[in-house]
Amino acid sequence: MAPVEWTLYQRLLFLIAFLPIPGALCFSELFFIKEPHEVTVMRRDAVILDCQGRGESPIDISWLKNGAKVSEDERVYLLSNGSLFISEVETRRGDKSDEGFYQCLAQNKYGAILSQKARLTIASISSFALQPTSVVVTKGSVARFSCKISAHPPPIITWEFNRVTLPLVTERITVLPSGVLQITGVQQADAGNYRCIATNIASRRRSTEATLTVTPAPSPQLPQRPRIIAGPQNISVSLHQNAILECMATGNPRPIISWSRADSRSIDVYSTKVLGNGNLIITDIKPQHRGVYLCRATTPGTRNYTVASANVTVLAPPSLVEWPESLTRPRAGTARFVCQAEGMPTPQITWLKNGEKVHSNGRIKMYNSKLVINQITPEDDAIYQCQAENELGSVISMARLIVVMSEDRPSAPRNIRADTVSSSAILLAWERPMYNSDKVIAYSVHYMKAEGLNNEEYQVVIGNDTTRYIIDDLEPARNYTFYVVAYMPMGASRMSDHVFQHTLEDVPLRAPELSLTSHSPVDIQVSWQPLPDKLSRGRISAYRLCYRTSSENSVSQVELPGDKTQHLLKNLQPDTIYLLRIVAATSVGWGEQSVWTSHRTPKASSARVPLAPELHLEPLNCTTILVRWQLEPRNSARVLGYRLYYHEESQSERNPVQLRASDHSRTISGLNPRKKYHVKLLAYNFIGDGYQADQTISTPGCVSVRDRLVPPPPPPHNVNAETNSSTAIVLRWSRPAFTSSHAVNYTVRCNPVGLQNASLVLYLQTSEQDLLVRGLEPNTKYEFAIRLHIDQLSSPWSPVVYQNTFPDAPTMPPSNVKVTLIEEDMALVSWKPPDEPNVDVTRYTVLYASRHSWIAGEWQVLQREGSITMALLENLKPGQVYLVKVSASNSMGDGPFSQTLELTVRESSGQDLHGSTHSTAYSNGFYHLDQKSMTGITVGVCIALICIIICAFIIVCRGKNRKSSVIKTYREGVSSSVSAAGTLASERQAEDADVTVPMMSPPHFIDAKGGTSLIINSLGPVQPSSERKEKWFCFSGNVKKESKVAQNIKRGTASYKPAPTELSYEHELTPDQPTTMQALLWRSRDTEGSSNSEGSHATGDSGRYSHDETEMTNVSSGLSSRPPSLMAEDSSDGGDPVKQSGDLAQENQTETEPMTSAEAKPDHQETQSSVPVCGNVPECV
Repeated sequence: MAPVEWTLYQRLLFLIAFLPIPGALCFSELFFIKEPHEVTVMRRDAVILDCQGRGESPIDISWLKNGAKVSEDERVYLLSNGSLFISEVETRRGDKSDEGFYQCLAQNKYGAILSQKARLTIASISSFALQPTSVVVTKGSVARFSCKISAHPPPIITWEFNRVTLPLVTERITVLPSGVLQITGVQQADAGNYRCIATNIASRRRSTEATLTVTPAPSPQLPQRPRIIAGPQNISVSLHQNAILECMATGNPRPIISWSRADSRSIDVYSTKVLGNGNLIITDIKPQHRGVYLCRATTPGTRNYTVASANVTVLAPPSLVEWPESLTRPRAGTARFVCQAEGMPTPQITWLKNGEKVHSNGRIKMYNSKLVINQITPEDDAIYQCQAENELGSVISMARLIVVMSEDRPSAPRNIRADTVSSSAILLAWERPMYNSDKVIAYSVHYMKAEGLNNEEYQVVIGNDTTRYIIDDLEPARNYTFYVVAYMPMGASRMSDHVFQHTLEDVPLRAPELSLTSHSPVDIQVSWQPLPDKLSRGRISAYRLCYRTSSENSVSQVELPGDKTQHLLKNLQPDTIYLLRIVAATSVGWGEQSVWTSHRTPKASSARVPLAPELHLEPLNCTTILVRWQLEPRNSARVLGYRLYYHEESQSERNPVQLRASDHSRTISGLNPRKKYHVKLLAYNFIGDGYQADQTISTPGCVSVRDRLVPPPPPPHNVNAETNSSTAIVLRWSRPAFTSSHAVNYTVRCNPVGLQNASLVLYLQTSEQDLLVRGLEPNTKYEFAIRLHIDQLSSPWSPVVYQNTFPDAPTMPPSNVKVTLIEEDMALVSWKPPDEPNVDVTRYTVLYASRHSWIAGEWQVLQREGSITMALLENLKPGQVYLVKVSASNSMGDGPFSQTLELTVRESSGQDLHGSTHSTAYSNGFYHLDQKSMTGITVGVCIALICIIICAFIIVCRGKNRKSSVIKTYREGVSSSVSAAGTLASERQAEDADVTVPMMSPPHFIDAKGGTSLIINSLGPVQPSSERKEKWFCFSGNVKKESKVAQNIKRGTASYKPAPTELSYEHELTPDQPTTMQALLWRSRDTEGSSNSEGSHATGDSGRYSHDETEMTNVSSGLSSRPPSLMAEDSSDGGDPVKQSGDLAQENQTETEPMTSAEAKPDHQETQSSVPVCGNVPECV
């Protein structure tokens, strides 16, 4: 058993010994197993910074402090494992202090690597930057004290009341970690002295005492709108730390505080809680917690509230999302390392080679987070590290480049030499390699500028048939370095020796740009900047300054030495426009002259106007220049402001830009690249314009493809805009994925959406990746775009983002407020919106009270939506004087009240109220009518009804005369076809048991869909006669025959057959059968025709009845209910029953309206018991 345990023990020891190895298998040549970390210590304490390297021995360990090597002494020295030991930490000033950033450097035969940075901080606590101040508050209100102190580590803040420590949180007292003491519901016992105590490991400090004085509250307490006395502030919080947003409000009654996000997203309830009486604390903050938070203080039971906002930025240390990988490449090949990191702020990436910073040159380039090495040489075999760093920390990763050599490659070209041909050309010559020269297939010539860092290397490939080449695109008066590489199918040779040569001088490419000012009415101070080397093309030997007045052609000139940069022209004429230009020369000759620049000398006056400011222009990029100025110390005149003029050389002068007296710089953006601009600045006061300063500047070029042979940088991405307040918007963006050692700047373009004047577009410059844009208009939609500038290169504009500012709380009361008494106990209040732009009103509040209630502080409140500008005051008491005032509000808060208006309500009387000019009012969404309005409406309705009755009576009377004419005309039209129709009816009666009568005879037509009563027969329309003999019916027979028919009438039912259209009658004799007239005038409710009338409302074409058609069918059915014997008897008398029945149906349809009126009067049936008969067939007229 013992051997088994010993074997297991040995395996565990083996595993423990080699635990670090798996983490280093990917790079076993050299790595760290321990690195230093941030540490805070007390002064004179000892500290150890850990560092332990692993790899192939021997490994040399050294330390760097702030990038410089740490020298060892008896107080600071290395331990045997490589850690750095400091026996007593010192806080001496300057470089002698031990505070700083430390890095461990490990080195062996493969290369060197740096550890991550570790900050050593000595604990300290400074004096209070903000002391609490005494306050006087009323009883029941709120009190707030604050203090601020700088310390490391951050101190713990407590408060003392009369030298006794207060608890951190009680029902009325809250102590915030930021150093704020809040007291709500102040009592008389809270009066006393308060002081702030700050404590950390270094020391303990007490602030001065502040006194809280409590005064009695007024009685009665008047209502007060909510007011935020301490709102949240914009803060930046590190990842996983706590964020505290303060919000303290006062008002009567005490307001309720609530929190929300401006982006309408819900607040993380798991990580947030309310501290005290409205402060929001976010614990373990994460990236999703960033944004704008809104604090709202609301009066309980009302919609009165006010809002404050703050932006929370979450900072995160860098973390790598893509690491560089080790590579093996042949000599003269290309190696690419990729490294990408994320964090907030965006980390800056630095590349290291064997622990030292890599600089770009002709072969080595850094862009898009990549390190690219071209034309690899044996010296490139090293360990490379990618270091991502921001203000919260750093992270580092490494990879190795192994260069493979080949023995069959040719040796380097020999005896390289360079000869200058001109100011832009150099002849390069060399000899073939000594070994394997017969295998050379091509040569590559490499050249770059010899002075400066990060110069671009250019390469030209030529054939193997020559060993000479002229490089002719060089700059004048510059030193260059050259080397040559030979190529064969197996690879490239080593580089040849480097050779240096300079080009000749040339005439200056351009003249200097002038700056003109006047110190008196008779002089002009002319100054200029020396030309850069690219433009001077050699050493400037002389200048020639020419000048003249604008009204003269004679030119004066002055020759100046090449080392001068200014000259004073004297004895000039006051208030005169002078034109000036300059030209520069080298040893080769004179260059191009500048264009004429104008300048007006000041007026000769004793008035004290401001002197010309000292003007400085600086191009920030190809489209932006920075204008800076300052007044001369001897200027004693008061300045009210500045006027800035600028225009392109070939264009007219623009209107000036008005600037404040406190301004000393201005950024001019939106310019054109490679253009010359004239800038003029002058100060003014109440006397007039001061002396002007003129200067000319040229914008650089933006196009990089032609000049630099590299593409322009990509634009910023992930542009995000968040509203911060009614006048500010926060912009954030990410830097595109590329790396450069040059500084990166950004231009932010901002303008309201739909802006027509391009000169009002705002351009802002920053080197950060976020910007708070201030001074915006409330409740306005803005558009933003961002571009990047690096080393005179500019990216395109980013995609446009849009954002609205918050509406501002109204600062003015509603205008044109009026109160009108419209009833004895009712008044109308009207108003107009506040007279201020860009203010959105969502609610109006009307306060009114009688004098007695006003003294007691009791107001009655009415609230109306923002679209309503009137309100009705009801239940007013007679004999009282009422006070009325109105205010406007929106989501950001309440505006002030209007001036108080008085309304006198008179005692009740029978007379009209004086001044009651309004009859209607709008209240609660409805119009209310007074008594006068109701009386007028009633009288009008009565008059309208009387007119309608009179018109109906006239129409009925005229209808009587029209009916007799219709009957007469109808009989004449149908007499010719009676015989044939009668024969047809007789045959059908003999065949059928039931009597079937067509509704219309074939040659006659009627509109079955209703409408006009016009009858149409085969001869055309029948015009009705103006005469009428009977009221309802007319028959061709005598009265006796109709009476006989009435006595023998049978009960039947009328049914409708879809086709052909006809009425059928089934006979059933009943003793109490009503007469034909009774059936027409008083129909039973349970008949089939009645049900059809209720349920059918379509036309006859669809097989249904309309209401009018059904009634006519019942009438026709009743009048056609006769036995066959009677029908035959009628036929023998010369009448056609079928024909007449059809005519009867047609006439019945033309009389629908009179029949309907008859049905509405059942008493009328008794007077119509006997009806005249025409042709033995009852007809309805």
